[in-house]
Amino acid sequence: MGRLAVLAFVVLAAAVCGAHAAYCHGKPDPNAKPNNNSINQLPPVLNRTVPNGKAYIAGTPGNEFWVIHLYGTPYEMGYAHGLMMQAEARGLVQGVWEYLEEQVEEYLKGIPNWLSADIANFGLDVALDMTAQLTAPFTGQYFFEELQGLADGAGVDYQTLLRIHMIGELTQGDCSMYGAWGDATASTGKTFQLRALDWDVDGPFKNFPAVQVYHPTGSDNGHAFANVGFVGWIGALSGQSSAHMAISEIGVAFPDDSFGKESREGVPFTFLLRDILQFDNSYQDTITRITTANRTCDLILGAGDGNAKTFRAFEYSASVANVIADYNLIPVNDTWHPKINNVVYFGMDWLCPGYNLALSQRLNYYYGNITAENTIHGILPVVQTGDVHAAVYDLTDQLMYVSFAARTNATGPLYAYDREFTRLDLNALFAEPAPSPAPASPVAVQ
Repeated sequence: MGRLAVLAFVVLAAAVCGAHAAYCHGKPDPNAKPNNNSINQLPPVLNRTVPNGKAYIAGTPGNEFWVIHLYGTPYEMGYAHGLMMQAEARGLVQGVWEYLEEQVEEYLKGIPNWLSADIANFGLDVALDMTAQLTAPFTGQYFFEELQGLADGAGVDYQTLLRIHMIGELTQGDCSMYGAWGDATASTGKTFQLRALDWDVDGPFKNFPAVQVYHPTGSDNGHAFANVGFVGWIGALSGQSSAHMAISEIGVAFPDDSFGKESREGVPFTFLLRDILQFDNSYQDTITRITTANRTCDLILGAGDGNAKTFRAFEYSASVANVIADYNLIPVNDTWHPKINNVVYFGMDWLCPGYNLALSQRLNYYYGNITAENTIHGILPVVQTGDVHAAVYDLTDQLMYVSFAARTNATGPLYAYDREFTRLDLNALFAEPAPSPAPASPVAVQ
């Protein structure tokens, strides 16, 4: 996804979208260097405990991020999240809202007059409230229950928290993904998947990196899953589940006419992606979920299945839900988006020759030996994708490799794809026992 502040004011109505048949003109720096950092394999260290929650710190000094375990019902998991991470959750909510308000005047200049007039007259809060109202009929009640728990535990305003969770639905832009299996990974025989999040590295999101590990209770609340994102954020942008499923997503700013129309009335895509993680047991489940959903904006979604040893992408809008495999790769263009056996991939956007070509070249370079390590060292940094965070999923052995952008005032490269990755053993994380009642003393992350 692209810059948050710009795009929070775009797609406020179904007619607002990228120009059809236009092409993005970006491409990676041809002199981009590999990422030669070692992959951190040290286990996370316990830092905080509350009823229904544990918070660990992962990553070496300067590269830390939270691994937050949550247990119980939706409300209980939300409350534990907020209570345990009060300062961080408050910081995210306050920081994001202030940041958005600071950008209003600058970015009103770049959108249609009628839209800027509406925002000027009614405000960003009203626009986001409208989105929440329009999407509420298509949203599971458990999201609202968890948000209420999070607000209560952290002591933040529920309505502001809900508005922030609507921001993702109002964005379009850049990201990258691939799924690789079979002959493409023949050296290991594994199924790998990439999710590279290219979003806003100027705002506050980068200061609250987290992997939330959910342990829901109750027959209706799904199975365990790991959600890669931010403290205080419960929607899903990246993640992997105990069912050997994983998600990827790309906002589409450069669609073609095949996307048809967008809509504001449907399930927010960050909630739909989380439902895939929490409830789906196979890529067939995901195909059914996506094709039958009330969909909203233009996206490319991806779902990998380690049990079935395959991956599918989806051309996604209110009008269409086309299932994409290696044999029917679209958009069709042999020059910059060639088919690759047992690989499905997209670089930054739908009609984006520079990045799609670069990604295809790196995938072909490693073909037969596509691995998490080769992706981290030789694909992500050369294609230059994954600035806010990057996740490489090993869906066979249930490993997840993650990296996050540098926090404000941190040393080293800014972008996640150039920084240290940490390997997380998801089998171990999903087996983490619930906490005892006695809390541990919290230690602040510097």
